Amino acid sequence: MIAEVIVDVAAYPIDRPFDYLVPASMAMVIESGSRVKVPFGPRKVLGYVTALKEESDLEFGKLKPIVELIDLEPAISEELLDLSKWLATQTLSYEIDALQVMLPAAMRAKYEKFIIVNDSERIEDLEFLRFLAGRKRIPLKEATASGVLKAVKRYVEQEVITVDTAINQKTAVKKVRMIRVVDESSLIKVLESIQPNARKQVELIQWMLGRAGQTISAKKVVELSGIQSSVLKIVIEKGAAFEELSEVYREPEGSTLKDGKIPQQLTNEQQTALQQLTISADNRKAETFLLHGVTGSGKTEVYLRAIKHVLQEGREAIVLVPEIALTPQMTARFKERFGVLVAVMHSGLSAGEKYDEWRKIRRGEVKVVVGARSAIFAPFENIGIIILDEEHESTYKQEDTPRYHARDVAIRRAEYYNCPVILGSATPSLESYARASKGVYSLLTLTKRAKNQELPAVTVVDMREELKTGNRSMFSVALADAVRLRLEKGEQTVLFLNKRGFSSFVLCRDCGTVVECPNCDISLTYHRSHEQLKCHYCGHEERVPLVCPECKSEHIRFFGTGTQKAEEEIAKLFPEARVLRMDVDTTRKKGSHERILSQFSEGKADILLGTQMIAKGLDFPNITLVGVLAADTTLHLADFRAAEKTFQLMTQVSGRAGRHELPGEVFMQTYSPEHYAIDLAKAQHYEPFYNLEMAARRQYGYPPFYFVTLIQFTHEDLLKVADFADKGARFLKGNLSPETVIIGPTAAAISRVNNRYRYQCLIKYKKEPKLTETLQQLIKYYRTDWIKSGLTMTVDIEPASIY
Repeated sequence: MIAEVIVDVAAYPIDRPFDYLVPASMAMVIESGSRVKVPFGPRKVLGYVTALKEESDLEFGKLKPIVELIDLEPAISEELLDLSKWLATQTLSYEIDALQVMLPAAMRAKYEKFIIVNDSERIEDLEFLRFLAGRKRIPLKEATASGVLKAVKRYVEQEVITVDTAINQKTAVKKVRMIRVVDESSLIKVLESIQPNARKQVELIQWMLGRAGQTISAKKVVELSGIQSSVLKIVIEKGAAFEELSEVYREPEGSTLKDGKIPQQLTNEQQTALQQLTISADNRKAETFLLHGVTGSGKTEVYLRAIKHVLQEGREAIVLVPEIALTPQMTARFKERFGVLVAVMHSGLSAGEKYDEWRKIRRGEVKVVVGARSAIFAPFENIGIIILDEEHESTYKQEDTPRYHARDVAIRRAEYYNCPVILGSATPSLESYARASKGVYSLLTLTKRAKNQELPAVTVVDMREELKTGNRSMFSVALADAVRLRLEKGEQTVLFLNKRGFSSFVLCRDCGTVVECPNCDISLTYHRSHEQLKCHYCGHEERVPLVCPECKSEHIRFFGTGTQKAEEEIAKLFPEARVLRMDVDTTRKKGSHERILSQFSEGKADILLGTQMIAKGLDFPNITLVGVLAADTTLHLADFRAAEKTFQLMTQVSGRAGRHELPGEVFMQTYSPEHYAIDLAKAQHYEPFYNLEMAARRQYGYPPFYFVTLIQFTHEDLLKVADFADKGARFLKGNLSPETVIIGPTAAAISRVNNRYRYQCLIKYKKEPKLTETLQQLIKYYRTDWIKSGLTMTVDIEPASIY
């Protein structure tokens, strides 16, 4: 038997299956999708079996055998193996990258080299013998540190020792020491054999008598009996109990946020949507639905009931949420409905917790997965429904290879399992809504809020007028008054600002110098807590200058507004207010999202100030005011999606107010009140916004009227990167059809990051039959030749942003 194996080496000549001989001992148990250890050149590496066959093009004598079978149960199912091939082709990535994205990071290989002593009698080197100290297996890194590498090399040549590679998973299965107490009569015999002066041993046996035959963790035994583990060890040796290691799951902390009461009655619109979804699921039809519902219209309730229906049929469900900040409340809702049948997958879990959640799914112990983007690869084998909540979010697009979009993977998996996909959003992406308008997706709409509440009253505040009246604060008079009113009433306020840090940049008022990152073409952000300037691209940090680095003037000032600065201003304006800040800086620690939201839901704060992570998903009854401190931050980005992102963000953040009995109010502060994205977000009018934005996209030739592919080149040398970008663009123009537009090469919006210059080309096309073939050829040139000069080239099909 011969196995086709994809090896764990991401390199162009190796991006194909290699044939290996299956030893007779493995022939009955090896399956496609299993991980194996194989010899590859002088080393041993991890590999994935993608197929089994009887014949090979290589001569039988040249085939190397598989060294070790790592999985008895395949780690990757046939369906996911097929999906990985499709993914590698779609995203133009290595097949090994596509395979590894299917598995939790904990299951990727950890390589460690060991020295194995074959014949210690032939070793005469005294220093090397002292290093070995009688050991037969020693990590190679110890030899490197001890300076005996020359001896190692000499003895390897003489075959006295060999160097072997051990391949382990990055995270092991967690095991707990369990104590199995023997029966009562055996315990009495042990008790009789103990000397009376060994009081602690006697005490422990007496405690065990009440628990004869039980199995308890060693930790619990010590805790409950109050006796030290050294005493426990002695009584185990005397036969009072047996010790065993038992496998346990690392359980992620349960959410403390609670779901509201389950609505008894669905609205007519919810009922209609649910009915269509259940019919599609029952008919085993691969159909994509766009569930377009205003904020607070009860989309989550429709998801929950559709999942319940699918579970009753014995099938499984995958629910994707855009980011971790949304997960605590969503998870709480799903766990409350489906209890232990829910697994959670998101970036806030440790590698071990993710691995354990994955194993629960693989073993069929759970039926619902709630998670971020990578949860789309959950190893279910009978999927009945896939849901993407807030489907318009750019976080569903992977930024590294393989650059997949979770929506495309969801639709592909749904075709395999013949089940519906629901894309839910109050502000669908233009691409999805255009597909729904053309009948490619089925459109379901919820136009009213679930409890029939009014949408919040929205006031757009023109900050130019505030400046004219001499108000230089980041709070307009109207918003400040509204916050005071909420504080008096004991209601809660959410303040949204799409920037972290204290202020955007540091500028000299005399010469106009802005303090920039030495490695990137971007200004540094001031962080008050550590008196530091930080680059949010490469991580560079430096102390705040006291004088201008150019003209030595002392008139150096902070400009712009960040969340830290907003927090200080709130403290000045509303000294009595209890404030919680939620941004990347305050949520670094594990569980911090959950902790902040729990404090807010319990009423321990009056104001929640935060960045994008508070704009969506929050559902608290006492929030009656939402203030957007600067609606323009996303509006003027150099991105064709800037207006769409602003409209989506404003609509989402407005939707946090007045979701329950109390009416809501929203204030949007802006310097561009006349812009249609802000004007239409005010009343949550999606269709008029869609029509205006589509007209602009048609005029300038952007998606959804054209598909786009972004090719980015980076190099430490500006002239070299410009030259390679030019070569790439010329190759594309020569090989693609005349209707395809190639823009560039040009310097990227942020032209230097981490001391590497960035150039890019944009391909715009409606139909381009030769696109994949041409891009593969370009990648081949890059991987076989250009890469040697230090160039990095990335190809991103349908990028989330063009920076």
